[in-house]
Amino acid sequence: MSKTMTKYQLEHFKDKVNRQFEPLIRDQELLVKQFKTEATDKAVEKLSKKIGADTIIKKFAEAEKMLEQAQATALTFFQKKKPKEQELNYNFRNDSYRSTKEITLRDCQEQLREWASDLAQREIEKRPEGAKLRQLKELRQKAKDVVMESGTPDSLAIALDKVSQKIGLRWNQDLTALPNFKQQ
Repeated sequence: MSKTMTKYQLEHFKDKVNRQFEPLIRDQELLVKQFKTEATDKAVEKLSKKIGADTIIKKFAEAEKMLEQAQATALTFFQKKKPKEQELNYNFRNDSYRSTKEITLRDCQEQLREWASDLAQREIEKRPEGAKLRQLKELRQKAKDVVMESGTPDSLAIALDKVSQKIGLRWNQDLTALPNFKQQ
């Protein structure tokens, strides 16, 4: 009769899978993120020129700059001209909570960056770093599947050892003893 695992044993195995895979996946994600940022920056410029958004964004930036200058001039003018005992109305106050429904240059730039980021992500997946990240995530999922599909702790440990070897680890690693320290 084979011994079945308890819920706590299953949780332990899943936690151990995460402890083995998460550091490797985090490291690979950081490496991929660096490449994705660089690729996105390049893709924004290329995509912008390709679809003709560069001229619109340039005009938009010039218009916003002129608008900011006009707003600053108006604010200065009305602050100087207001009677000392009166306040300016709320339209002239710096209100960061005010929400406008108008499209801004930032909206255009963020949309373009989002599209370029998607393109960059697809390109990163073709690079060795992206392929390694995908492989690590697949191996982690395989290890979790093994945990949920295994019948006994012994067969589970053997199956997880095979998966762990693919990332250069052993499932049941021996711990090294601490060296003896002489007190001086």
